[in-house]
Amino acid sequence: MDASGRKRIVIVGSGVAGSILAYGLRELGNVEVICLERATAEDHAEAGTGLNVGPNAIKALRLFQPELAALLEAESLPWLTWRISLTNGRELMNLPLSKVADNPGIRIRWSQLYALLRRPVQQHVRFGTEVTAMRYARAGEAGPIVVETIDRRTGRTVIDGVDLLVAGDGRYSRVRETFLGRPQPQFLGVCIFRLLIETARPDLVDDYEQWFNGPNRLLAFRIPGNATYIAGSFPILPDEDVPAEAKRPDVLRALYTPADGAPSAQCAFMIDAICNRVSEIHWARLQEAPAEFCDSNRRILLLGDAAHPMVPTLGQGATQAIEDACIAAAELRAAFADGVDGNITAALEKIEQRRRARVEFVVDFSRDATDTMLAGADPVSGSLAKTQPDFLARLVKLYRDVPAA
Repeated sequence: MDASGRKRIVIVGSGVAGSILAYGLRELGNVEVICLERATAEDHAEAGTGLNVGPNAIKALRLFQPELAALLEAESLPWLTWRISLTNGRELMNLPLSKVADNPGIRIRWSQLYALLRRPVQQHVRFGTEVTAMRYARAGEAGPIVVETIDRRTGRTVIDGVDLLVAGDGRYSRVRETFLGRPQPQFLGVCIFRLLIETARPDLVDDYEQWFNGPNRLLAFRIPGNATYIAGSFPILPDEDVPAEAKRPDVLRALYTPADGAPSAQCAFMIDAICNRVSEIHWARLQEAPAEFCDSNRRILLLGDAAHPMVPTLGQGATQAIEDACIAAAELRAAFADGVDGNITAALEKIEQRRRARVEFVVDFSRDATDTMLAGADPVSGSLAKTQPDFLARLVKLYRDVPAA
């Protein structure tokens, strides 16, 4: 609680979930919202690639935060189709999202997404501020929670009297590790890499597409600013890091070149871009961890990747962070409506009740959809299976069954 008697909510991270939550709480007169962001307002170096945001996130934003939905849709490109082919050009699936969703998704740069979401809440964000310690208050400290920070300009600061601490600090969340312990990741045995090139070839790569050469997959789509986002994946041993030799241009070229040596024009464009820009690639391993939303005291709330690290196969990482933030903002607003001294514990219990089953479905579906990327997978039969009623029904549930406002 601050000096004026308002409840104090501190959000660690002004990424997708943190910024949307701050936006949803910004007009509550009886709540002080502080968002701590280690990057500066101009620093988007950590967000140098692109992403697709699922139709379900846009639907949720239209229901809960229509102004934000309109802002994102105006500054992005629509995601209208999902196409899968082999790298030799043979088409396996061409799905208009209108068959399984109520609205399109979007394609956007990470840096642009962050800038758009942070702009309306910048007065609540302390940029260039890193959390150095956090704890439940000790004797003599104003609680329930105390957060220690260091600001690049002003030095160290202690924020006490924190009534709710929100983790929006990503997959490797320090908040989660501090209060709930470090989650044990489960690796799926797939390397994934990402590259953004400031070149657009809409005649070759435009809307969301995937290409397979065995289990080795390319994914690409055009994003605003005449740029192309490219992601690649290939199987590795589950318990090992990405082999250094796999990052060589000649090895990468071989991974995606079909047996007859003739990639499609689309894939030739992407393969050349990858091999010419190996030094710019972001490397990672597909992994997931158990979902957690709150600590036992119901004073710590986890959102987005901090709550449920999942594989990105269906593009649901940022998408589920948006759903999380919409629900969290709605429940916390309800708790503090009309000047009521909100019951934070009850609000967090409702948030978890509304999110757990939904998130577990999305995590499981994302993992299952990774089948064509695993060692020994047959991408032809696996991709054709994604055109069948069972898979399409799960897509309908994913894209249309968003949380109710």
